[in-house]
Amino acid sequence: QLFLHSVFGYRGIVLFPWQARLYDRDVASPVTDKSENAAGHGSKEVKGKTHTYYQVLIDARDCPHISQRSQTEAVTFLANHDDSRALYAIPGLDYVSHEDILPYSSTDQVPIQHELFERFLMYDQTKVPPFVARDTLCAWQEKNHPWLELSDVHRETTENIRVTVIPFYMGMREAQNSHVYWWRYCIRLENLDSEVVQLRERHWRIFSLSGTLETVRGRGVVGREPVLSKEQPAFQYSSHVSLQASSGHMWGTFRFERPDGSHFDVRIPPFSLESNKDEKTPPSGLHW
Repeated sequence: QLFLHSVFGYRGIVLFPWQARLYDRDVASPVTDKSENAAGHGSKEVKGKTHTYYQVLIDARDCPHISQRSQTEAVTFLANHDDSRALYAIPGLDYVSHEDILPYSSTDQVPIQHELFERFLMYDQTKVPPFVARDTLCAWQEKNHPWLELSDVHRETTENIRVTVIPFYMGMREAQNSHVYWWRYCIRLENLDSEVVQLRERHWRIFSLSGTLETVRGRGVVGREPVLSKEQPAFQYSSHVSLQASSGHMWGTFRFERPDGSHFDVRIPPFSLESNKDEKTPPSGLHW
């Protein structure tokens, strides 16, 4: 299915859907107990709802126009070779919520410019939509879909700034006779108000099941201090974290600055880092 992204405006095509559990703290069930939980927030009963997400390709022609608002450089996967610690980097790959999809149609047999388009899809005018998955895509989906299926999505709004986090387990590597577990997490920041604000700092706390608690502070995110305005209300990026334990969790705050110079902190919803190591085999990169 061809689509336009309702937030970032790029052209794309859906490769396949997957089901996620959306934990939205903005619609949490009220509870009388406001005791502090391990993540430092007042406790809320947050029930996950099943929500549809898609793995999609971004049209390369649109990447330069959205590069300041959404990372299009690459999405990474751990290589599955025992002798390699490399990351597979797949440019122009995105995770998109069903509500971000604006479908459209095209008579062009190659409507999306992406290096993987013709490797993954073929044109079939008898089909609606007229694109059919090739064996390459089916094989890649089969290897990677278990890592997407029922991923957790966490959402919370503070002072009209909504933060959405999607963590993905990437796999385990042995280093100096110990196991290191890796996760990727995708974060979207959305300004739901008309006031212009700018992200200035991040403050993370990372708890590992091994008992360690790490604090990370720094300017901006991924080397940027994005401005969220009415015209460009959203910014999205991905990053990585590793633990020397099979699970843990993260939480924290983003500090924003208003035009008058005042600051306010926006909560990052607590999210767990789970390895699912007993249930699934490691994700696989692309092999041609």
